[in-house]
Amino acid sequence: MERKNICIREHANPEQINSCREKITENEKSFVQLSGILSLAGNEVRLKILYLLENERELCPCDLSDILGMSIPAISQHLRKMKDGNVIQSRKTGQTIFYSLRGEHLKLLRPFFKTINQINLKTETA
Repeated sequence: MERKNICIREHANPEQINSCREKITENEKSFVQLSGILSLAGNEVRLKILYLLENERELCPCDLSDILGMSIPAISQHLRKMKDGNVIQSRKTGQTIFYSLRGEHLKLLRPFFKTINQINLKTETA
């Protein structure tokens, strides 16, 4: 059975529908970029890493391993995914690689980190 676009509304607003379609089309690149960032940050470990990088500015895999109690290879795998996703960047000093958040993503991620801090404060005062 073929399903058609059926709606129970009495009157459609074609101007609104076309306007919304245009907005979606105009912002397609932003939707792709934002969904990629949120997909990567949707993993608890990666969200913790991003939170730490925002607070500390930069950390190496060894630091993250010690902080999170995980193996360096496990941390490195998460870092690689985020670097491949263009969410973090790295710089090398001698044998050590330091990771940091890419500046263009801070505006998006900071409200999430602020929420994490606020939830913690509410829990402590309750």
